[in-house]
Amino acid sequence: MRIAVLGLGLIGGSVGLAARERIYGVDVAGFDPVTEAREAALERGAIHVVAESVTEALAGARACLCCAPVGALPQLAAEALAAAGRDCIVSDVGSTKRAIAASTDDERFVGGHPVAGAETAGIERARADLFEGATWYLTPGNRASGLLYERLHRLVAALGAHPVAIDPGTHDRLLAVVSHLPHVLANVLVSRVAGRVEAEGEALPRVGPSFRDATRVAGANPAIWGDIYATNGPAIAAEIDAAAAALGEVAEALRAGDAERIAAWSEAARADRDRVLETEIVGGPVRELRLVVPNRPGIVAQVALALGRAGVNIVDMALAPAADMSSGAMTLWVTGDETADRARRLIEELGFTVGAPA
Repeated sequence: MRIAVLGLGLIGGSVGLAARERIYGVDVAGFDPVTEAREAALERGAIHVVAESVTEALAGARACLCCAPVGALPQLAAEALAAAGRDCIVSDVGSTKRAIAASTDDERFVGGHPVAGAETAGIERARADLFEGATWYLTPGNRASGLLYERLHRLVAALGAHPVAIDPGTHDRLLAVVSHLPHVLANVLVSRVAGRVEAEGEALPRVGPSFRDATRVAGANPAIWGDIYATNGPAIAAEIDAAAAALGEVAEALRAGDAERIAAWSEAARADRDRVLETEIVGGPVRELRLVVPNRPGIVAQVALALGRAGVNIVDMALAPAADMSSGAMTLWVTGDETADRARRLIEELGFTVGAPA
């Protein structure tokens, strides 16, 4: 089976690496308008064949993934469909879906969005396990071929992800609040802090993990996120308006010194966070474990291997080094209370203290 990958950055390169590692007999043909990206993808082993054009990449392909910035996807998908055979499924990996869904009603096209990635980009950061356990949204149109949709579904699952069907409008409204709004708030917060420091004429004080965590995605790749904001503007604006209204209510309680109302607000937020993280939106009930570890080579592997040997699956992981780089905060998410208790005991046996979620 030949898979055509159009666009050889982080996502496209990871598709190729995952396919080559997980799918027996696969043949990956890759095209990117940047010559260096094509050469790097071949050198990294993400593709078997370097294609010099979209048409060449699609020759004999049974599946095609368009991996480009959101704004370029409708045109790229149109080129792919023009070059694809009648038995070839064409999809994309864009994080907004309405625009591309409206651009074609070809039965061979099914939109897609792997909820995976990083703040960094480029083929050099691609990896075969990027989609492991990730949700991969699929947005089939009314005319989508059932057989080709099934092929795409199987391909996504073979790459290690969990395919989930969703309509484009629901997808964009959901992502507006769980992905796009956090980026907006991170940008606003980091600029607000910079402005306050400048106005006060003082050096930035030492910041804690709350500020680092909340602004981790600030200033994410402008070329990519500019397109996301443009193609999902109304949904994002609606969430900004709702967030602004909620902030206004909090400000009102703070000005009034209403301690009871503020406490209730904080407690409700804690309950909401637990409820959201325990829903199927994030793949099932998860528990969070936080520990501080010394900043030395192999320490993360030590913890991960100890848990792996005991059959504890780490659903997700986040690392935040201390300002002096001598240690780091390590946050792990595992599934279920029993598993979390077992993980806590194993970590403490390694000599690290597990703290409560902040």
